[in-house]
Amino acid sequence: MIDRRTLIMWVASLTLAGPAMAHHGWRWTADGNFELTGIIKSARLGNPHGVLQINADGETWTVEAGQPWRHERAGLDENLLTPGTEITISGGRSTDPAEKRVKAERITIAGKLYNLYPNRD
Repeated sequence: MIDRRTLIMWVASLTLAGPAMAHHGWRWTADGNFELTGIIKSARLGNPHGVLQINADGETWTVEAGQPWRHERAGLDENLLTPGTEITISGGRSTDPAEKRVKAERITIAGKLYNLYPNRD
């Protein structure tokens, strides 16, 4: 039988580990660069990272952008991400080919490059 102290510590460890385990990072992306061009359906540049929905060739893709400080540093403003705008994403695609998800390293809108991760290839 588990004593009360052990149970409390176990529940606390799960509670504290949850956010760390939920953080996406780069582990889910394949090596190499993937490029996707499509039309913005929706966009949000909040915490913990931005999320865009892009329509490319009739399929909806989810694009994870960087944290708010990365957008600001790159000059990317939410006003640029209006639905109907053409956008090109360069970054890491999901290792699961059935999952239409990309982690954006660079975003191009109207010929202007917004480099969210300038130290990554």
